[in-house]
Amino acid sequence: MVAIEYLLLIGLIVCAIAVNVTKHLLPTVIISVTFGTMLSVVWLLLKAPDLAITEAAVGVGIETILYLMTIRKVHHFEGIGDETE
Repeated sequence: MVAIEYLLLIGLIVCAIAVNVTKHLLPTVIISVTFGTMLSVVWLLLKAPDLAITEAAVGVGIETILYLMTIRKVHHFEGIGDETE
């Protein structure tokens, strides 16, 4: 059980660093979703199911939808293959 907690904490640190290093918006959103999912599991392991449900609903669900709608609104999906930034 402790090993799983340590793996999740290391995963959270890796995701936090990867979000800052990633240059494109879509992979950043995917990493953010991964971070939120791992954080929900951590809350469950800490016996805080109310926080886990809130993180899953807001942090993963609504936040992802808002990010993807914003990226689509600024037409970023059209230039994903282009490396001329």
